[in-house]
Amino acid sequence: MRDDHGGNAAHFGATAGNTQPPAELLDRVRKLLAKAEAEGVTPHEAEALTAKAAELMARYGIDRARLGALHPETDRPADRVFDLDNPWAAVKAHLLSGLAGALRCQCVLLNRRTPGSRVHVFGYASDIERADILFTSLLVQMARGLAGHEVPVAVSSAKAWRRSWMLGYASAVVARVRAAEQEAADAADAERGAAADGGPSTALVLADRAMTIRRKAQQAYPRTRQARVTYTGNGYSAGYREGQQADIGSTKLGPRTASALSRLPLFTERSGQPRQRQARVVPCA
Repeated sequence: MRDDHGGNAAHFGATAGNTQPPAELLDRVRKLLAKAEAEGVTPHEAEALTAKAAELMARYGIDRARLGALHPETDRPADRVFDLDNPWAAVKAHLLSGLAGALRCQCVLLNRRTPGSRVHVFGYASDIERADILFTSLLVQMARGLAGHEVPVAVSSAKAWRRSWMLGYASAVVARVRAAEQEAADAADAERGAAADGGPSTALVLADRAMTIRRKAQQAYPRTRQARVTYTGNGYSAGYREGQQADIGSTKLGPRTASALSRLPLFTERSGQPRQRQARVVPCA
């Protein structure tokens, strides 16, 4: 569940270059992502739209964090459970966990008695909201991108190729989100320094929020163990390139080396618990 928060609260602690109230800024993000999801949009157009959306989304996150540091009642720690159905529920969980982690949330992968995946997300209310918006849009874009790629004739398993393609896509867009978040934080501190603001640095505010959420997740799921996601298909690089088309952020990152791609760190699995209570916790490093 998610705590209510003051989306229309007075706009304290905003970055110097942003004068829009948070609610209006987030509405612009939703409209940009809706355009990126529309039928007939070219990859180049989608890239421009999502890049701008990511920039605004990161700015919104910084504004809410700095406002919350001054007025805690405007943005409180919260949690929400996402139930993800098949097909590709595990890949969807991978994407959600990566996005939420980039937005300083903690994710716990819970066992489900029915097919699919269940992810418990811990974070500040504004960060969970941002993760939800990005995840919903990128699911649409990922499905459209996959549909536009034919499975190579030489591959032995079309299913494995598609899964590896989606994992590559997820890695690319998560890298874009993480880069956009860092750029927004750096810009906020630069503007704060120019304005001779005597308050805490953005980095300190964000670190404090991340620690608070990490403790919340550890209290709920105190015993964990590391686990990894692997893949056997060879579509990862193609998916990564398509994820770069979504371009969440402004700085391009090259694909990882082949040795780094074979085993993708994702989950920490809770140990020493009854089977029906097992969970895997996604680190936000």
